[in-house]
Formats: sequence, C-alpha cells, structure tokens
Amino acid sequence: MADEVSFPIGFGAGETHRDLMGSWWEDRRGLIQPSEFILDSNGKVIMSSYSSGPLSRLEAKDVIKMVNFLESKK
Repeated sequence: MADEVSFPIGFGAGETHRDLMGSWWEDRRGLIQPSEFILDSNGKVIMSSYSSGPLSRLEAKDVIKMVNFLESKK
C-alpha cells in the first residue's frame, strides 16, 4: 500500500506508544485498539479515529480518498 501513495504511512505502534496517543489498551491480548490519525504536512492532527474494540478501523481506500480530497482543496 505504501508504494501506491505519495504520503508517508506509519503503523505498528505498541505498548510504548499507547499513552502518547491516549489509546485504548487491551490487556488480555496486549495490543492497542484502533487509534488512527491523518496528519497535515506540518504534523498537525486533522482527523482521528479511536476505538475501544476491533471495529471502526479506517479503510486504506477511504484514507486515500480523503487525502486526495484534502490535497485538491489546497
């Protein structure tokens, strides 16, 4: 997926990142529930999505559409 877009993609946050993001941590499986962000070119969060369970993950195709839309508004 990262090869198909012109913007950086980050993934793989773990336990050390949870408090920085304010994420929901699931002790039973030792993982962060979905905590997803779209940043502008200055690093400012312009959209975010948090979940307390396995639902509501952002779809890559929807993120690409949103970024393309935001870029077109510049």
